[in-house]
Amino acid sequence: MKKPSMERKSRTSINQAKNREFAIVTYLFVGLFLILIAYFVYFQVVKSEDFINSPYNTRQNTFAEHVIRGDILSSDGKVLAKTVVAEDGGEIRQYPYGNMFAHAVGFDSNGKSGVESFGNFSLLRSHAFFLEQVLNGFQDKKNQGDRIVTTLDFGLQEAAYHALGENRGAVIALDPATGKILAMVSKPDFAPNTIAAEWESIISNTDSEHSVLVNRTTQGLYPPGSTFKILTTLQYIREHPDYQSYAYECTGSIAIDETEIHCYNNSVHGAEDLETSFAKSCNTSYANIGLGLDKKRFAQLCGDMMFGKSLPGPYPSNKSSFVLDGKSDRDEVGQTAIGQGETLMTPMHMALVTCAVANQGKLMRPYVIDRTENYKGVHVKQYRSLEYGSLLAPEEAEKLQGFMESAVENGTASALNGQAYQAAGKTGSAEFSNTKGESHAWFTGYASTEEKGTVVVTVIVENGGAGSTAAVPVAKQVFDRYFSGS
Repeated sequence: MKKPSMERKSRTSINQAKNREFAIVTYLFVGLFLILIAYFVYFQVVKSEDFINSPYNTRQNTFAEHVIRGDILSSDGKVLAKTVVAEDGGEIRQYPYGNMFAHAVGFDSNGKSGVESFGNFSLLRSHAFFLEQVLNGFQDKKNQGDRIVTTLDFGLQEAAYHALGENRGAVIALDPATGKILAMVSKPDFAPNTIAAEWESIISNTDSEHSVLVNRTTQGLYPPGSTFKILTTLQYIREHPDYQSYAYECTGSIAIDETEIHCYNNSVHGAEDLETSFAKSCNTSYANIGLGLDKKRFAQLCGDMMFGKSLPGPYPSNKSSFVLDGKSDRDEVGQTAIGQGETLMTPMHMALVTCAVANQGKLMRPYVIDRTENYKGVHVKQYRSLEYGSLLAPEEAEKLQGFMESAVENGTASALNGQAYQAAGKTGSAEFSNTKGESHAWFTGYASTEEKGTVVVTVIVENGGAGSTAAVPVAKQVFDRYFSGS
């Protein structure tokens, strides 16, 4: 009598085991299905526009068969790019301000660049009134594409463009509190209205140093010179809480093994503390500082400051390089501490570091598309500020602000002192060849008023010499225009 009972228990156990296996498989498939649905929703809401807007997506070409490409506007309503339709239906892309916005707005022939590229999807879709679209469909007419309103300030762009003049180089201006790109100038530039006709001539020039297609603000890699002392100073402060007791006697030069480092124009600065060394941009003092830094921690700091990383923002950018490590010799350390050696930075990277300093350590992601509208101005999509992360602590940012203010009040950026705005910054003269006297001129800094807030401006003038005489005047014209409001 017991045997059948044992068999029933055995069958029950087997059935229970099968039921558990079935439940596990069922839950697994349900879970996978829910994950698939969640990703589908995520893709549609977050990623679909990125894929559709990719320049490698040929689907975009079909949009142009039904939509007239929309306009691109400055933040103050100036039309920077528009499509003119001829009587025969032919479409011509026009850029009313020519070269002034060449790299920022880009071009729409022989490929795309700038806003024309990463805003392509928005420009080729239409949110015109649906009855209008239906009527156009019956009449075999194209709908008018949406327009992009950028964060670019026309007056600021104009000031930066003219201030840089005939020099090669770059100017970038940003709002550090939001990440808005307010101006972006790169020279040499190109004429977007005639780029199609000149294309063969443009691409035949393989010398990247003189290529007009290179956006020097995000793709130009330069030795940062003394502007890099912002980071050397930060590392010294981190390693030396008693940094205010630093003392050095500058004699105009310092010997490091077989290399001799000189201050700019062999200036002799005499007795200095850390703030004075920064304000006067003393190379010998900073080479001396570099020799005492922990090389691994210095490399870690620069990694945290986005060296070797892709920069946030819509424009294609090159990665800045910092090669110092625990095996680096004394000469390389001294050169690196003053922004020479193998260190290379893009102007955009330097501007973002400056933004973090000006914004209490917090970096906002740079962006240039403020919103999209239909062609009658009806709102379609608003873009918003997004935080990238904290690059340094608020108290560290405050200390660096004081150093940069001192460079304006008593140092190499004194041309910005006594203005209607409060300015702070750092100059740089970066040697780029073995020829004596050849150096790029740098300035990076910010200015503020209670009424207008803060704007960051970074300038590089290729082969411009001293930052104080070539780059600071460019930045001053941009600051003056921003705070004058005219």
